[in-house]
Amino acid sequence: MDIEELQTFVEVADAGGVSSAALRLGVSKSIVSRRLFRLEAELGVQLLARTTRGAALTEAGATFRDYAARVCAEIDVARETILPAGDLRGRLRVAVPLSFGQTHFAPILAEMARRHPQLQIHTCYSDRFVDLITEGYDCAIRVGYLQDSNLIARRVGPLYGKLVASPDYIKAHGSPETPEELVAHEALMQGTEAWQLMDGDKIITVRPQGRFKADNGPALVAAAAAGLGIAYLPDCLTHDYITSGALVPVMTHYSPPPAAAYVIRPPGQHPARKIRVLTELLIEYCEPPPHLAAAPFR
Repeated sequence: MDIEELQTFVEVADAGGVSSAALRLGVSKSIVSRRLFRLEAELGVQLLARTTRGAALTEAGATFRDYAARVCAEIDVARETILPAGDLRGRLRVAVPLSFGQTHFAPILAEMARRHPQLQIHTCYSDRFVDLITEGYDCAIRVGYLQDSNLIARRVGPLYGKLVASPDYIKAHGSPETPEELVAHEALMQGTEAWQLMDGDKIITVRPQGRFKADNGPALVAAAAAGLGIAYLPDCLTHDYITSGALVPVMTHYSPPPAAAYVIRPPGQHPARKIRVLTELLIEYCEPPPHLAAAPFR
């Protein structure tokens, strides 16, 4: 039985359709369809019921999918075991935040590709929440504060941040000094998020309000520099603006609690070696010194 056919079937089962699986695998839909046809012919049973919306597992397909996934995982482990030390092959699909992934993580992924010429790296840069399991990613790099989930996380570096505003905004609206004053100001946000601030050793949660929202950090930096409000952003995005005087820190007595960058992967007994290598490389670049941010602002 062809391992590529098994891997293709698992991808189609998890993605819910041929088109999505073809995108994950980086091959054409016709290749995916041919592999599925050969696998079903060899087994003598229908594994997938094709519909207008995609492909649904038959009863036999649902049973076979778990066995096929285990076989594929064991083959991956076997391949890694017999490869020369340090050599990586196959494909790594990783989701990376858009806001500073292109400037901070893209060079690290490029270095990994340079060190491992037989490894295919497929990267998705987006600030939306990516479902690793449903969308078929091996891992993701995430920054900030992690939400509770069944995913496995490994910290790779620190992330510092602060509240900032432009001198023009402060001149027109004043500078808040307390969390109570902050909620009366225009906040620049990604959604309806809460902001956490430190009052000594105590964490205070503030729910700001504002009319300007954007789904990525650079857009919020630009809005803050334009005088539209107060933003809660990582230092790596605001450092140059603060150095030039385009932005200034506000509420410096209530700093955000330290956050971090993490490599997130689906649950499993052992991470694939390609994920371990990426994690080690990120730690090498990010800590110490913290590569993801300027030193905490004093």
